[in-house]
Amino acid sequence: MGNTISCTLAQKRGQMIDVTNAYPRNIMSGGVIMDYRTNSPEILREFLFYHETIKGHSKKTIDEYFLDLRTFFRFMKIHKNYAPQNSEFDEISIMDVDLELVKSVTISDIYEYLAFLSRDRPKHGNSRGTDYGLNANSRARKIAVIRSYYKYLTLKANKLTENPVADLDSPKLRKSLPRYLSLDESVKLLDGVDGMYRERDFCILTIFLNCGLRISELAGLDLTDLRSDSIRVLGKGNKERIVFINDACAEAINNYLAIRKSIAALDGKALFLSSRRTRISTSTIHSLVKKHLLAAGLDSTKYSSHKLRHTAATLMLKGGVDIRTLQELLGHEHLNTTQIYTHIENSSLRDAAMRSPLSGYKSK
Repeated sequence: MGNTISCTLAQKRGQMIDVTNAYPRNIMSGGVIMDYRTNSPEILREFLFYHETIKGHSKKTIDEYFLDLRTFFRFMKIHKNYAPQNSEFDEISIMDVDLELVKSVTISDIYEYLAFLSRDRPKHGNSRGTDYGLNANSRARKIAVIRSYYKYLTLKANKLTENPVADLDSPKLRKSLPRYLSLDESVKLLDGVDGMYRERDFCILTIFLNCGLRISELAGLDLTDLRSDSIRVLGKGNKERIVFINDACAEAINNYLAIRKSIAALDGKALFLSSRRTRISTSTIHSLVKKHLLAAGLDSTKYSSHKLRHTAATLMLKGGVDIRTLQELLGHEHLNTTQIYTHIENSSLRDAAMRSPLSGYKSK
């Protein structure tokens, strides 16, 4: 990709945009995520306060909203000549964004922003050698935030009479089936667990494969969340649910607790501890899953902790669990999110293929 490109957003003044300066490789200053409460204008801060305090979204979700909207308004400031075309993108302040700028955004502006995301946005902001252009899933998430923001301004804050993005379409997403381990591969993974933290790691993998928790949910478990036959899980949107455990999980938890009680934990509440005796992080869980996949002779590049969640869902569905029960167990808000697993192993489709009049044909 060259250092400069010709963009319609710059052609209004007959200028060329220097991609090196206008679209940086690092969205976050020094890799630090700034606090929206002190680094966003009032018209944006109100929206984020609403989602954090009223909608009950997690801090991580709110931080992502802030970063997505910050990127959007930085682009709009360049696009609408509120900032010089050669500005360092990650140094553009959005503190002066006001209702006038927000109201001036049109659906055509959004499409130009989408083109920027598709072609010129660094895939990995903290990597100097990153490629450019976000995939459809990433673009769809950013558009969803913008749509939510303008919906709030129109229907909740009553600062806009018309929603300029009401008819905005989301990028077309590729529908791919989730990867998962077979039953034999799952057993192989569990059989191969060994090492200094065997009881902890085995317990984590067992809960993944039997209960289908998200990695953040598992890392967030406290000792007080344990019951004799269930676990209290805090899921997305701070929604609690009860996940019942089977004998395999109960045994794995008890074996780990026998080790856990002898550790002088720095975080007394956390169920799973790191080597530093603090609450285990999602990155540590991700790493240990990869390590044990590799040790079991499985392709660690194809599978991850989230694929173990897919595995749990798929194996339960194959075992006869109905789709509604699976939805509740996984903590899915919408049934269509759960229904993807029904396409993985559909016995009626298999039967239909076998009943074809030509199914028994053999070449002569």
